Amino acid sequence: MKEAKLSQNRSQRLSPIYDPRSYERLDEGDDSLFYSTERFVEHLDSLALNTVEMIIGTLVIEPEPKILDLMAGWDSHIPAHIKPSEVVGLGLNEKELRSNKALSSYVIKDINRDPELPFGEGYFDVVLNTVSVDYLTKPIEVFKEVGRVLKPGGLFLVIFSNRMFPQKAIRMWREATEDERIIIVEEFFKEARLFGETKVFISKGRPRPSDDKYIDMCKFSDPVYAIYAEKLGAPLRRERPEIVIPYLTETRYEAQKTDKQGPLHITCPHCGMPMKKWQVPDNPFCQTWDNDFMYICFNDFCPYFVRGWELMYKQTFQTMSYRCMFNPKNRRFSPIPVPSPNALKEGIVEE
Repeated sequence: MKEAKLSQNRSQRLSPIYDPRSYERLDEGDDSLFYSTERFVEHLDSLALNTVEMIIGTLVIEPEPKILDLMAGWDSHIPAHIKPSEVVGLGLNEKELRSNKALSSYVIKDINRDPELPFGEGYFDVVLNTVSVDYLTKPIEVFKEVGRVLKPGGLFLVIFSNRMFPQKAIRMWREATEDERIIIVEEFFKEARLFGETKVFISKGRPRPSDDKYIDMCKFSDPVYAIYAEKLGAPLRRERPEIVIPYLTETRYEAQKTDKQGPLHITCPHCGMPMKKWQVPDNPFCQTWDNDFMYICFNDFCPYFVRGWELMYKQTFQTMSYRCMFNPKNRRFSPIPVPSPNALKEGIVEE
Protein backbone atom coordinates (compact mmCIF):
# COMPACT_ATOMS: atom_id res chain seq x y z
CA MET A 1 0.00 0.00 0.00
CA LYS A 2 2.83 2.38 0.90
CA GLU A 3 4.67 1.60 -2.37
CA ALA A 4 1.50 2.26 -4.42
CA LYS A 5 1.03 5.62 -2.68
CA LEU A 6 4.66 6.58 -3.35
CA SER A 7 4.24 5.60 -7.01
CA GLN A 8 1.10 7.74 -7.26
CA ASN A 9 2.83 10.71 -5.65
CA ARG A 10 5.74 10.34 -8.08
CA SER A 11 3.41 10.32 -11.11
CA GLN A 12 1.66 13.39 -9.76
CA ARG A 13 4.97 15.24 -9.56
CA LEU A 14 5.79 14.32 -13.16
CA SER A 15 2.42 15.10 -14.76
CA PRO A 16 1.81 18.74 -15.75
CA ILE A 17 -1.86 18.52 -14.72
CA TYR A 18 -0.73 18.76 -11.06
CA ASP A 19 1.44 21.85 -11.61
CA PRO A 20 -0.46 25.10 -10.86
CA ARG A 21 1.66 26.90 -13.47
CA SER A 22 0.09 24.69 -16.16
CA TYR A 23 -3.14 26.67 -15.88
CA GLU A 24 -1.63 30.10 -16.40
CA ARG A 25 -2.92 32.10 -19.35
CA LEU A 26 -1.52 34.93 -21.42
CA ASP A 27 -4.69 36.91 -20.64
CA GLU A 28 -5.79 36.46 -17.04
CA GLY A 29 -8.51 39.06 -17.43
CA ASP A 30 -12.19 38.47 -16.77
CA ASP A 31 -13.48 35.71 -19.07
CA SER A 32 -16.96 37.23 -19.03
CA LEU A 33 -15.53 40.39 -20.54
CA PHE A 34 -13.48 38.52 -23.17
CA TYR A 35 -16.46 36.45 -24.32
CA SER A 36 -18.95 39.32 -24.12
CA THR A 37 -18.31 39.95 -27.83
CA GLU A 38 -20.31 37.46 -29.88
CA ARG A 39 -18.35 35.46 -32.46
CA PHE A 40 -20.73 34.04 -35.05
CA VAL A 41 -17.94 32.22 -36.89
CA GLU A 42 -17.13 28.59 -37.50
CA HIS A 43 -14.13 27.49 -35.48
CA LEU A 44 -13.43 24.54 -37.81
CA ASP A 45 -13.69 24.00 -41.57
CA SER A 46 -16.86 22.43 -42.99
CA LEU A 47 -15.39 18.92 -43.33
CA ALA A 48 -14.20 18.93 -39.71
CA LEU A 49 -17.59 20.22 -38.56
CA ASN A 50 -19.31 17.39 -40.43
CA THR A 51 -16.96 14.99 -38.66
CA VAL A 52 -17.93 16.48 -35.29
CA GLU A 53 -21.62 15.91 -36.11
CA MET A 54 -20.91 12.33 -37.21
CA ILE A 55 -19.07 11.61 -33.96
CA ILE A 56 -21.93 12.97 -31.86
CA GLY A 57 -24.48 11.22 -34.05
CA THR A 58 -22.69 7.88 -33.64
CA LEU A 59 -22.05 7.97 -29.90
CA VAL A 60 -25.33 9.41 -28.61
CA ILE A 61 -27.52 6.31 -28.60
CA GLU A 62 -29.93 7.20 -25.79
CA PRO A 63 -33.56 7.68 -26.89
CA GLU A 64 -34.69 11.27 -26.29
CA PRO A 65 -31.58 12.12 -24.26
CA LYS A 66 -31.13 15.08 -21.94
CA ILE A 67 -27.99 16.82 -23.21
CA LEU A 68 -25.76 19.45 -21.63
CA ASP A 69 -23.66 21.47 -24.07
CA LEU A 70 -20.85 22.64 -21.80
CA MET A 71 -19.16 25.94 -22.77
CA ALA A 72 -21.68 26.27 -25.57
CA GLY A 73 -21.84 28.80 -28.39
CA TRP A 74 -24.22 29.43 -31.25
CA ASP A 75 -24.10 25.85 -32.64
CA SER A 76 -24.16 22.58 -30.69
CA HIS A 77 -23.41 20.37 -33.72
CA ILE A 78 -26.14 17.87 -32.78
CA PRO A 79 -27.29 16.05 -35.95
CA ALA A 80 -30.93 16.11 -36.96
CA HIS A 81 -31.57 12.40 -36.40
CA ILE A 82 -31.00 12.79 -32.66
CA LYS A 83 -34.24 13.86 -30.93
CA PRO A 84 -33.30 15.13 -27.46
CA SER A 85 -35.96 15.72 -24.83
CA GLU A 86 -33.87 18.65 -23.62
CA VAL A 87 -30.65 20.45 -24.57
CA VAL A 88 -29.21 22.91 -22.07
CA GLY A 89 -26.39 25.22 -23.09
CA LEU A 90 -23.97 26.61 -20.54
CA GLY A 91 -21.75 29.41 -21.78
CA LEU A 92 -20.77 33.05 -21.46
CA ASN A 93 -22.26 34.87 -24.44
CA GLU A 94 -26.02 35.31 -24.26
CA LYS A 95 -26.44 36.42 -27.88
CA GLU A 96 -24.71 33.27 -29.12
CA LEU A 97 -26.70 31.02 -26.80
CA ARG A 98 -29.97 32.71 -27.75
CA SER A 99 -29.17 32.06 -31.42
CA ASN A 100 -28.45 28.36 -30.85
CA LYS A 101 -31.51 26.61 -32.31
CA ALA A 102 -30.63 23.28 -30.67
CA LEU A 103 -31.03 24.62 -27.12
CA SER A 104 -34.15 24.23 -25.01
CA SER A 105 -32.66 26.61 -22.44
CA TYR A 106 -29.36 28.16 -21.49
CA VAL A 107 -27.37 29.25 -18.45
CA ILE A 108 -24.82 32.06 -18.33
CA LYS A 109 -21.96 31.02 -16.08
CA ASP A 110 -18.16 31.30 -15.87
CA ILE A 111 -17.04 27.84 -14.77
CA ASN A 112 -13.43 28.99 -14.57
CA ARG A 113 -14.52 31.21 -11.70
CA ASP A 114 -16.90 28.66 -10.15
CA PRO A 115 -16.77 25.10 -11.57
CA GLU A 116 -19.95 23.94 -9.81
CA LEU A 117 -22.63 23.12 -12.38
CA PRO A 118 -26.15 24.37 -11.48
CA PHE A 119 -27.91 21.05 -12.10
CA GLY A 120 -29.05 18.14 -10.01
CA GLU A 121 -27.16 14.90 -9.58
CA GLY A 122 -27.66 12.41 -12.42
CA TYR A 123 -29.80 14.80 -14.48
CA PHE A 124 -28.20 14.43 -17.94
CA ASP A 125 -27.69 11.47 -20.27
CA VAL A 126 -24.96 13.20 -22.30
CA VAL A 127 -22.52 16.06 -21.75
CA LEU A 128 -20.77 17.55 -24.79
CA ASN A 129 -17.71 19.78 -24.74
CA THR A 130 -16.66 20.90 -28.20
CA VAL A 131 -13.41 22.78 -28.97
CA SER A 132 -13.23 24.43 -25.55
CA VAL A 133 -11.49 22.06 -23.11
CA ASP A 134 -8.26 24.03 -23.67
CA TYR A 135 -9.74 27.05 -21.86
CA LEU A 136 -10.55 25.29 -18.57
CA THR A 137 -8.45 26.61 -15.68
CA LYS A 138 -10.02 24.13 -13.22
CA PRO A 139 -10.54 21.10 -15.49
CA ILE A 140 -10.41 18.39 -12.84
CA GLU A 141 -13.09 20.12 -10.77
CA VAL A 142 -15.22 20.57 -13.91
CA PHE A 143 -14.81 16.91 -14.93
CA LYS A 144 -15.89 15.87 -11.43
CA GLU A 145 -18.96 18.10 -11.76
CA VAL A 146 -19.75 16.57 -15.14
CA GLY A 147 -19.60 13.16 -13.51
CA ARG A 148 -21.96 14.34 -10.79
CA VAL A 149 -24.66 15.65 -13.17
CA LEU A 150 -24.45 12.62 -15.49
CA LYS A 151 -26.59 9.55 -15.01
CA PRO A 152 -24.67 6.28 -14.44
CA GLY A 153 -23.63 5.07 -17.88
CA GLY A 154 -24.02 8.58 -19.30
CA LEU A 155 -21.62 9.84 -21.95
CA PHE A 156 -19.07 12.63 -21.57
CA LEU A 157 -17.69 13.53 -24.99
CA VAL A 158 -14.79 15.98 -25.35
CA ILE A 159 -13.88 17.12 -28.86
CA PHE A 160 -11.00 19.40 -29.78
CA SER A 161 -8.82 20.42 -32.70
CA ASN A 162 -5.62 22.45 -33.06
CA ARG A 163 -7.25 25.88 -33.19
CA MET A 164 -7.54 28.08 -30.11
CA PHE A 165 -7.60 31.61 -28.75
CA PRO A 166 -3.99 31.49 -27.49
CA GLN A 167 -4.53 34.33 -25.00
CA LYS A 168 -7.18 32.28 -23.18
CA ALA A 169 -5.78 28.76 -23.61
CA ILE A 170 -3.98 27.39 -20.57
CA ARG A 171 -0.21 27.18 -20.67
CA MET A 172 -0.13 23.38 -20.55
CA TRP A 173 -2.28 23.19 -23.69
CA ARG A 174 -0.33 25.84 -25.61
CA GLU A 175 2.97 24.11 -24.99
CA ALA A 176 1.77 20.53 -25.60
CA THR A 177 1.99 18.58 -28.83
CA GLU A 178 -1.21 17.12 -30.28
CA ASP A 179 -0.22 13.69 -28.91
CA GLU A 180 0.25 15.19 -25.45
CA ARG A 181 -3.13 16.95 -25.57
CA ILE A 182 -4.84 13.59 -25.93
CA ILE A 183 -2.99 12.36 -22.85
CA ILE A 184 -3.89 15.53 -20.93
CA VAL A 185 -7.62 15.07 -21.53
CA GLU A 186 -7.38 11.38 -20.64
CA GLU A 187 -5.71 12.40 -17.36
CA PHE A 188 -8.58 14.80 -16.61
CA PHE A 189 -11.01 11.88 -17.00
CA LYS A 190 -8.85 9.63 -14.85
CA GLU A 191 -8.35 12.17 -12.08
CA ALA A 192 -12.11 12.81 -11.82
CA ARG A 193 -12.41 9.12 -10.77
CA LEU A 194 -16.02 8.91 -11.93
CA PHE A 195 -15.59 7.54 -15.45
CA GLY A 196 -14.80 4.22 -17.05
CA GLU A 197 -12.21 3.56 -19.71
CA THR A 198 -11.59 6.45 -22.10
CA LYS A 199 -11.69 5.93 -25.84
CA VAL A 200 -9.99 8.02 -28.51
CA PHE A 201 -10.97 8.80 -32.09
CA ILE A 202 -8.81 10.79 -34.51
CA SER A 203 -9.68 12.29 -37.88
CA LYS A 204 -6.56 13.80 -39.39
CA GLY A 205 -4.97 14.38 -42.78
CA ARG A 206 -8.18 14.69 -44.81
CA PRO A 207 -8.36 17.26 -47.64
CA ARG A 208 -9.51 20.77 -46.75
CA PRO A 209 -12.68 21.74 -48.64
CA SER A 210 -11.81 23.54 -51.87
CA ASP A 211 -14.02 26.52 -50.99
CA ASP A 212 -12.46 27.01 -47.55
CA LYS A 213 -10.88 30.44 -47.03
CA TYR A 214 -7.66 28.87 -45.73
CA ILE A 215 -7.19 26.48 -48.67
CA ASP A 216 -4.19 28.48 -49.95
CA MET A 217 -2.52 28.29 -46.53
CA CYS A 218 -3.21 24.65 -45.65
CA LYS A 219 -4.39 21.80 -47.85
CA PHE A 220 -5.43 19.63 -44.90
CA SER A 221 -8.73 19.80 -43.06
CA ASP A 222 -8.63 20.73 -39.38
CA PRO A 223 -7.87 17.64 -37.29
CA VAL A 224 -10.60 16.37 -34.99
CA TYR A 225 -9.82 14.55 -31.74
CA ALA A 226 -12.58 12.94 -29.67
CA ILE A 227 -11.99 11.59 -26.16
CA TYR A 228 -14.98 10.03 -24.43
CA ALA A 229 -16.00 7.85 -21.51
CA GLU A 230 -19.10 6.79 -19.60
CA LYS A 231 -19.90 7.52 -15.98
CA LEU A 232 -19.38 4.51 -13.75
CA GLY A 233 -22.21 2.77 -11.97
CA ALA A 234 -24.60 1.71 -14.74
CA PRO A 235 -26.31 -1.62 -13.87
CA LEU A 236 -26.25 -2.66 -17.55
CA ARG A 237 -23.52 -1.51 -19.89
CA ARG A 238 -24.52 -0.53 -23.43
CA GLU A 239 -22.00 -0.81 -26.21
CA ARG A 240 -21.66 2.44 -28.09
CA PRO A 241 -20.87 1.98 -31.80
CA GLU A 242 -17.41 2.44 -33.20
CA ILE A 243 -16.99 5.77 -34.96
CA VAL A 244 -16.61 5.23 -38.70
CA ILE A 245 -15.87 8.17 -41.00
CA PRO A 246 -16.28 7.43 -44.74
CA TYR A 247 -13.25 8.05 -46.92
CA LEU A 248 -12.67 7.91 -50.65
CA THR A 249 -13.76 4.72 -52.37
CA GLU A 250 -10.88 2.32 -52.83
CA THR A 251 -10.11 1.19 -56.36
CA ARG A 252 -7.73 -1.67 -57.06
CA TYR A 253 -5.07 -1.39 -59.75
CA GLU A 254 -2.35 -3.76 -60.85
CA ALA A 255 1.30 -2.80 -61.10
CA GLN A 256 2.34 -2.57 -64.75
CA LYS A 257 5.50 -2.04 -66.78
CA THR A 258 5.67 -0.01 -69.98
CA ASP A 259 8.27 -2.24 -71.59
CA LYS A 260 11.14 -4.51 -70.61
CA GLN A 261 13.70 -1.71 -70.37
CA GLY A 262 11.42 1.18 -69.47
CA PRO A 263 10.65 2.47 -65.97
CA LEU A 264 7.95 0.91 -63.86
CA HIS A 265 4.63 2.74 -63.80
CA ILE A 266 2.95 1.76 -60.57
CA THR A 267 -0.47 2.92 -59.45
CA CYS A 268 -1.52 2.86 -55.81
CA PRO A 269 -3.99 0.04 -55.13
CA HIS A 270 -5.89 2.29 -52.72
CA CYS A 271 -6.33 5.54 -54.66
CA GLY A 272 -5.21 4.79 -58.21
CA MET A 273 -2.65 7.62 -58.28
CA PRO A 274 0.84 7.02 -59.76
CA MET A 275 3.40 5.95 -57.17
CA LYS A 276 6.72 7.77 -57.16
CA LYS A 277 10.18 6.26 -57.33
CA TRP A 278 11.90 6.64 -53.97
CA GLN A 279 15.56 6.12 -53.13
CA VAL A 280 16.15 3.81 -50.18
CA PRO A 281 18.33 5.66 -47.62
CA ASP A 282 21.65 4.16 -46.64
CA ASN A 283 21.11 4.02 -42.90
CA PRO A 284 22.50 1.04 -40.92
CA PHE A 285 20.29 1.89 -37.90
CA CYS A 286 16.98 1.72 -39.77
CA GLN A 287 15.13 -0.77 -41.97
CA THR A 288 17.24 -1.82 -44.94
CA TRP A 289 16.27 -3.52 -48.19
CA ASP A 290 18.36 -5.29 -50.82
CA ASN A 291 17.21 -2.98 -53.60
CA ASP A 292 18.11 0.70 -54.06
CA PHE A 293 14.64 1.98 -54.96
CA MET A 294 11.03 1.57 -53.89
CA TYR A 295 7.79 3.07 -55.18
CA ILE A 296 5.63 5.00 -52.69
CA CYS A 297 2.22 6.63 -52.97
CA PHE A 298 2.73 10.26 -51.93
CA ASN A 299 -0.89 11.25 -52.51
CA ASP A 300 -1.70 13.06 -49.24
CA PHE A 301 -5.40 12.31 -49.70
CA CYS A 302 -5.02 8.60 -50.37
CA PRO A 303 -7.58 6.83 -48.11
CA TYR A 304 -4.89 4.37 -47.00
CA PHE A 305 -2.73 7.26 -45.71
CA VAL A 306 -5.65 9.23 -44.25
CA ARG A 307 -7.11 6.29 -42.30
CA GLY A 308 -3.66 5.45 -40.99
CA TRP A 309 -3.62 8.33 -38.49
CA GLU A 310 -6.43 6.84 -36.45
CA LEU A 311 -5.31 3.20 -36.78
CA MET A 312 -1.69 3.95 -35.84
CA TYR A 313 -2.77 5.90 -32.78
CA LYS A 314 -4.83 2.96 -31.59
CA GLN A 315 -1.80 0.67 -32.00
CA THR A 316 1.08 2.94 -30.95
CA PHE A 317 -0.49 5.89 -29.09
CA GLN A 318 1.37 8.23 -31.45
CA THR A 319 0.00 10.51 -34.16
CA MET A 320 1.63 8.94 -37.17
CA SER A 321 0.38 7.19 -40.30
CA TYR A 322 1.74 5.03 -43.14
CA ARG A 323 1.95 5.16 -46.91
CA CYS A 324 1.59 2.39 -49.47
CA MET A 325 4.97 1.15 -50.75
CA PHE A 326 5.72 -1.19 -53.67
CA ASN A 327 8.88 -3.31 -53.68
CA PRO A 328 9.88 -3.91 -57.33
CA LYS A 329 12.11 -6.83 -56.33
CA ASN A 330 9.42 -9.04 -54.82
CA ARG A 331 6.54 -7.12 -56.48
CA ARG A 332 4.66 -6.72 -53.21
CA PHE A 333 2.81 -3.81 -51.65
CA SER A 334 3.40 -3.05 -47.98
CA PRO A 335 3.00 -0.11 -45.54
CA ILE A 336 5.84 2.21 -44.61
CA PRO A 337 5.32 4.33 -41.43
CA VAL A 338 5.54 8.14 -41.64
CA PRO A 339 5.42 10.63 -38.73
CA SER A 340 4.22 13.53 -40.89
CA PRO A 341 2.87 14.24 -44.40
CA ASN A 342 6.28 15.51 -45.55
CA ALA A 343 8.30 12.55 -44.27
CA LEU A 344 10.23 10.56 -46.94
CA LYS A 345 9.51 13.11 -49.68
CA GLU A 346 13.16 14.17 -49.81
CA GLY A 347 13.95 10.75 -51.29
CA ILE A 348 11.68 11.10 -54.35
CA VAL A 349 13.56 10.44 -57.60
CA GLU A 350 12.33 12.00 -60.83
CA GLU A 351 12.09 9.54 -63.75
